[in-house]
Amino acid sequence: MNNSVIYYSVGPLLYCPADHPGVASSLISGSFGKGFSLAFCLEDTIRDNCVPEAEARLIATLKEISDAALQQDFFMPKIFIRIREPDQIPRLFSQMGDLKQLICGFALPKFSLSNADAYIQAIAGINNGPRTFYMMPILEDASMVHLIRRYDILYGLKEKLDQAGPLVLNVRVGGNDLCHVFGVRRHAVETIYDIRPVAQILTDIFTVFGPDYVVSGPVWEYYDGPDWETGLDRELELDRQTGFVGKTIIHPKQIPSVLEHYKVRFSDYEDARAILNWQPATSNLVSGNLSGERMNEQKTHTRWAQKILYEAQVYGVQKPGRFRSEPLSLHVQQTG
Repeated sequence: MNNSVIYYSVGPLLYCPADHPGVASSLISGSFGKGFSLAFCLEDTIRDNCVPEAEARLIATLKEISDAALQQDFFMPKIFIRIREPDQIPRLFSQMGDLKQLICGFALPKFSLSNADAYIQAIAGINNGPRTFYMMPILEDASMVHLIRRYDILYGLKEKLDQAGPLVLNVRVGGNDLCHVFGVRRHAVETIYDIRPVAQILTDIFTVFGPDYVVSGPVWEYYDGPDWETGLDRELELDRQTGFVGKTIIHPKQIPSVLEHYKVRFSDYEDARAILNWQPATSNLVSGNLSGERMNEQKTHTRWAQKILYEAQVYGVQKPGRFRSEPLSLHVQQTG
């Protein structure tokens, strides 16, 4: 679903291994910064024989965060757990006890036709109370590489996700897993869109899911060395042009770039407000914008305008010569 600001609010999603011992202290001290979400990974970053220890470390970390939150104020991100298999969801959920109130939901890796039903049932099974726990399926399974079957797979997955509807917070894409299938890897000065077979898969994913869901950008794996920020900036621009919102990241140094790139241009913000505040009594449904630079059309641009205002609430609005990052109070007619 993409008809509420909650679906746009994940922002930069910082991945960290679930067994990392220093995550809680970094979060509590504020060294990660603000404006991001956090995913504890129990999948690719954890050896198969170390999963029980990682789960125990995760629960201990959540307890440390919970205890600290009773004593002091600090930025609390949306917290997700990237699990390995559907059965892990109810088991972890039970083990967490009251700590479950800290998490927003689960990231579902290698989401495919073979496991989609089990994942969806597991998420539905924990949503039996007043609190909503979301799911974020990750489309990265190697089956999508097959050209003849790709469209059937993607539309089949969408039909399954549509059954879960509002519980699907984001659809996420796994750029590195798809690159792995082809045995390729981008350098810091390159983007995922320079790897044409992978870029085509990402475009197809957005084509299928973009009209109804918020789809996030692929992971960026560079955080130091020459040109890493230039490469990230370039990929973020291409992410936005493709239609993605937000991005998976692996280091806190990447957070400011993502937040900066998703700030809404002031001209877009003004046009979006004008489009959604179009006077019903006006017979003319097309007009030049306030700056006299482009055309606004009420019927054509409404969905774009609503998306812009959701992004403005999350990321802020760019002003000439300065940036405004605080959430905005939007008094517009909501659509969707």
